[in-house]
Amino acid sequence: MRIAIVTESFLPTTNGVTNSVCKVLDHLRAEGHEAMVIVPAAGSPSEYAGFPVHEVPAIAYRQFPVGLPSPHVQRLIAAFRPDVVHAASPFLLGAQAIAAAGRLGVPSVAIFQTDVAGYARRNHLGAATAFAWRMVRWIHNGAALTLVPSSASMHDLEAAGIRGLARWGRGVDLVRYHPANRVDPATTALRDRLAPDGEVVVGYVGRIAPEKQVERFAALRGLPGVRLAIVGDGPSTPAVRRALAGMPVTWLGRLGGAELAAAYASFDVFVHTGSEETFGQTLQEAFASGVPVVAPRSGGPIDLVEHGVNGFLFEPTDDAGLRAAVTLLSRDLGLRLRMGEAGRRSVLARSWHAVCGELVGHYEQTVAAAAPKTILRSS
Repeated sequence: MRIAIVTESFLPTTNGVTNSVCKVLDHLRAEGHEAMVIVPAAGSPSEYAGFPVHEVPAIAYRQFPVGLPSPHVQRLIAAFRPDVVHAASPFLLGAQAIAAAGRLGVPSVAIFQTDVAGYARRNHLGAATAFAWRMVRWIHNGAALTLVPSSASMHDLEAAGIRGLARWGRGVDLVRYHPANRVDPATTALRDRLAPDGEVVVGYVGRIAPEKQVERFAALRGLPGVRLAIVGDGPSTPAVRRALAGMPVTWLGRLGGAELAAAYASFDVFVHTGSEETFGQTLQEAFASGVPVVAPRSGGPIDLVEHGVNGFLFEPTDDAGLRAAVTLLSRDLGLRLRMGEAGRRSVLARSWHAVCGELVGHYEQTVAAAAPKTILRSS
């Protein structure tokens, strides 16, 4: 197949959208497909996995490039002659790509990954929340198929009147993130740094931004024998540092590769604090590492955390529930080990190879469904 991937985020920016796109491109190359990538201008590489990467004009917003409408998008798609257009977390650039695909008679698959409407609601933007949903509906109803990562997202999009929905989750690297990393020298050295007296390490990995609500770790203040480890950075770092002042926290900054895998393996408990996660990729990485998870009963974590089996869910605004779950796990090594093992089992079928194979199946079904319309339009 020939796939044109249009993404709102790409290297050198690192986040969930970028990571998913790179994994998809790796899979397409391994399986012999052809692809090209259109991205907002941000100093991206000229190719990835042997596929060309084309930049289009963009502006910076909150440290991220935002692609602007450009006639170059339709010209690039037309010249490539794809079987399908893949719009990753579509906003301005993705919306233009979906519209261009429609004009060219090419079916498009949109990946819902960023809760734009949730952002408007959280920031008390009032009428802007309804406007955000109108934008989401307009963008995604232009695509032949929208793939959603969780049951919560499916419910929200169905309620918003968005058609042509199907589930597609995210994969996890089961080799890089593995319980065996616990005995790796790099992990043991990090563990000695994080818990010099054998304390229980409660960890977080992710962007430190308002929607992640990392300041909620303050609910764990005063728990005996517990130390915090926070991996990541972002615009809320100064505010979160102030909120956690005086607590035993090690700030590890942004990590990747083997260093990130070692960080996960050094945790005893993984805590996710944000209640607006559309999926929860870091939860999967913690599970793959054999670490139990504590997360809000909201959004993507609902599908990933089996309460009482591989971790605990707490009510989204209940800091006391968050504290109680971490307290229980911090006091019971056997429970942590059992839940960690259950977490690993829960993601064994979610390798990136398997998940990207599902995506190609969605491409094929979308192209097949569009074939009669394409024939009529060209006749």
